[in-house]
Amino acid sequence: MSSGRGNGRGRPRRKDRVDPARRIAFEVLDAVDQEDAYSNLRLAQALREHDLNDRDAALATELTFGTLRLRGRYDAVISACVNRDLDSLDPPVLTVLRLGSHQLLSMRIPDYAAVGSSVALVKEIVGHRVGGFVNAVLRKVAVRDWPQWQDELVSHAEPLLRRLSITQSHPEWIIEALSRALSACDRQDELEALLGVNNTAPPVTLVARPGRITQQQLLEQSGGEPGRWSPWAVRLAGDPGRVAAVRSGAAGVQDEGSQVVVQGAWQAGVAEERQWLDLCAGPGGKAALLAGLAEPVGAHLTAVELHRHRLELVARSLPEPQRVTLVQGDATQLRLPAADRVLLDTPCLGLGVLRRRPELRWRRSPGQLQDLQGMQRRLLSTALEHLRPGGLVAYVTCSPHLGETDEIVDHALARHADIRLEPVRDPVPGLGAATARGTLRLWPHIHDTDGMYLALLRRRATP
Repeated sequence: MSSGRGNGRGRPRRKDRVDPARRIAFEVLDAVDQEDAYSNLRLAQALREHDLNDRDAALATELTFGTLRLRGRYDAVISACVNRDLDSLDPPVLTVLRLGSHQLLSMRIPDYAAVGSSVALVKEIVGHRVGGFVNAVLRKVAVRDWPQWQDELVSHAEPLLRRLSITQSHPEWIIEALSRALSACDRQDELEALLGVNNTAPPVTLVARPGRITQQQLLEQSGGEPGRWSPWAVRLAGDPGRVAAVRSGAAGVQDEGSQVVVQGAWQAGVAEERQWLDLCAGPGGKAALLAGLAEPVGAHLTAVELHRHRLELVARSLPEPQRVTLVQGDATQLRLPAADRVLLDTPCLGLGVLRRRPELRWRRSPGQLQDLQGMQRRLLSTALEHLRPGGLVAYVTCSPHLGETDEIVDHALARHADIRLEPVRDPVPGLGAATARGTLRLWPHIHDTDGMYLALLRRRATP
């Protein structure tokens, strides 16, 4: 095969067969598209079921997440090769073309292997009738490497949002939202850096749950390295399931950004430490951290979760679930105790976790924002209504979108005269996440964490 990439070496013809790594990657990507499955959960399940060796498991992981992250880039290339709307292609065929494009343009896999394995896969999944089509399209893809394709595609793309959408593989509306959020922090020149980091794999981070294991003990047990910011964080290379503390629940997998926002909320003092609330507690990572912090100061934690299966995950994350009050239901409709501290980690678009949950960029839409904002306003109002004098609400999102962060906080402040914004201090020297507004923002391209937002709202103390 003639190729500008220079690795189209011929090989003896042999009967094609589909290796398990590529089949698993296809099945996960197909489930993400057709069933709204979560890629990380479906892939983990598939790897357990097939018991792949380390090499094949790594290949399946790279094929799955790499194809998801760079789907927008590959769709632009494929579209140029088929000269028709991609919506006209059968979804399984398009998935195979994306997988093949990732191997050709972003992995060190020879052309013959990338094309041949893709043709074998589509024949097995869809049928022999489309094998020739996939072969022809991927041969066109292979004529150029990615830098050459980028020059070709960008030369016809205007304006800037469209160019970035192709090169950085993000929908234009997300790029615009991230640009606005960065500009609000005087970081407008960092847009491409943020988009680029969103296309990389995040670190695997463990949390040493207070009262159950120390960071030092977890370091010794796991062979990991200390996190950059959190006193509980350990960075791990390898499978967390192999760490005994993770299997026992003394430690868990939790992004360092989630740990830092809990730390930032916890360091701000309150008048009393009697009752804490976690209003959206599932799947339980922050609740487990709060439970460990509450016990030494004599506070009781009540964890609320709408969905039963997520509340069960909360219970499993706690060492002694009976010492935490677990409540299933809609927090806005429940009678809950007045609290000194309330954590509200609200449902959101998730634009801060795009490298960890790459499918979200293709699954979310601007139209979802309005419904989420309504929920966020109601939940924050509920949190404030349950706050004792002098108490604090920690409003947290894993989205930097201004419509889910500053605008929600401003809406609440305008309607609650006895509530003020409490300036957040950087919980760690050198973090540089505290904003001029008084909130805290973590960025993947700066802090190597999920993109997290924290605002503290304090009820005025009784005179």
